[in-house]
Amino acid sequence: MYQYNDFDKAFLAERNRQFRAQVERRIAGNLTEDEFKPLRLMNGLYLQLHAYMLRVAIPYGTLSSTQMDTLALLAEKWDKGYGHFTTRQNIQYNWPKLTDVPDMLDALGEVGMHAIQTSGNTIRNVTADHFAGAAADELEDPRPIAELIRQWSTDHPEFQFMGRKFKIAVSAGAQDRAVLKAHDLAVRIVQNDAGEIGYQVLVGGGLGRTPMIGKVLNDFLPREDLLPYIEATVSVWNQIGRRDNKYKARIKITVHETGLEEFRAMVEERFESVRQTFSGIDQDLLQDIKAHFAPPAFRNAPTVEFDRAYDTNPLFRSWVDTNLTTHRAPGYAIVTVSIKKHGQTPGDATSDQMRALAEIARQYGHDELRISHEQNVILPHVHKSDLPAVYDALREADLHTANIGLVSDIIACPGMDYCALATARSIPVAQQIATRFDELKLEHDIGHLQIKISGCINACGHHHVGHIGILGLDRAGVENYQITLGGDATWDAEIGQRAGPGFAYDEIVPAIERLVNGYLELREGPEETFLQAYRRLGLAPFKAHLYPETQANAA
Repeated sequence: MYQYNDFDKAFLAERNRQFRAQVERRIAGNLTEDEFKPLRLMNGLYLQLHAYMLRVAIPYGTLSSTQMDTLALLAEKWDKGYGHFTTRQNIQYNWPKLTDVPDMLDALGEVGMHAIQTSGNTIRNVTADHFAGAAADELEDPRPIAELIRQWSTDHPEFQFMGRKFKIAVSAGAQDRAVLKAHDLAVRIVQNDAGEIGYQVLVGGGLGRTPMIGKVLNDFLPREDLLPYIEATVSVWNQIGRRDNKYKARIKITVHETGLEEFRAMVEERFESVRQTFSGIDQDLLQDIKAHFAPPAFRNAPTVEFDRAYDTNPLFRSWVDTNLTTHRAPGYAIVTVSIKKHGQTPGDATSDQMRALAEIARQYGHDELRISHEQNVILPHVHKSDLPAVYDALREADLHTANIGLVSDIIACPGMDYCALATARSIPVAQQIATRFDELKLEHDIGHLQIKISGCINACGHHHVGHIGILGLDRAGVENYQITLGGDATWDAEIGQRAGPGFAYDEIVPAIERLVNGYLELREGPEETFLQAYRRLGLAPFKAHLYPETQANAA
């Protein structure tokens, strides 16, 4: 993984020194909140319902054990003993004191981490496939490209005060595990008919108030053209994008109103001039970055202990069947650690759990961890012979829940428990759904089903692309939850279809139960997933189960 050089360290130290001085001026009353707000946002500090919230960047979701230990330290020393992993592969601390934030940033800087551009109208934390460098289906590790984009975008003078935020994702797998089509701009590493590796660029995706699926802006870019092409794209949008209405300021609206073909022509024109300013410097930098992402020294060892445990321990076998993914190296597996124990807050990890994960990665995982946009933690490189020991260590830390991809593996935003923008609670709903299906003991029979919940229209919980999406709204001071069906976050991305009227807070869990029970009746055998059944049958039969009183009245 990338290690900060002397320039990185000096740059970050100076930024932190400046922000410490800004905090001191704010506390002394020499800066008003209006004056302080853009300064704190540039350093990842929000003002939420009850306290400040610090959002820390985890670029492309990659962490070392030492960095995870530092995240645990921040939670323990300056917060309430836990952190919240987000759908942007970040971590949020919900209770820091303003006076402590400079110390938190200095502690992060010591291990090559920061909170720069995790908020504000800038290019946000660059995300990537959480299995990058380990997945069996990828062309190459996409993280060097993500790191190149991160270095280019950090404090880029043209893109610090744009009309709205801008989100970029990178992936190289046959499967899309980075939700590429829901980003402002996405880079998909591809191979053309001549066997050359290049980049497909998508633009104009995004969820929120006006959800849209990203469109292909360029089908194949040569390696040396990627960064200048991205700069040209962001530059065109920054120039012509709406600034009169923040709800129409995202690039998806610009592409929609301008038209893809005209927007592409403007980018191509801008690209011709931008390209000359790079002069290959970005490619030299990329080669240096790639050296940091050499694969670990995989070992060759027998898997007898794994086979014995799998055959004799049903709990271990269930965990293996649910939480492991095929690795590119023989004898290895990718482990997804669920941060979604039934009844707990999705994405929350205590400082003790973070330290346990760091130690497991140090001992068994080549000192590497990942954070997924699905709010789970990944051990990307674990030899199968070590999996019984890894499972035992996870059990000790209460991190052994076997539910990846199942009903209780819910994506949820913080909602009205924390966020000043939220209009409804999302965490309690997610907890109640997970607990209910655990009581019913139906999860494994139901199979792959993604439920995603957002506490407001901004869609931080990605509800639009959930197989079942839940959106919490305020209806005359009362929480109301809309359900959407058929969303998809893969390469076949789709925006879910609204099922009908919303449900009150105490009605939403029974509604989801009816919906899932209806699916079990409708499917053509256990191999047909919820999404497959929905695509085969359409909305009507699912709606009948969701609103049985409507069917009764019609009869």
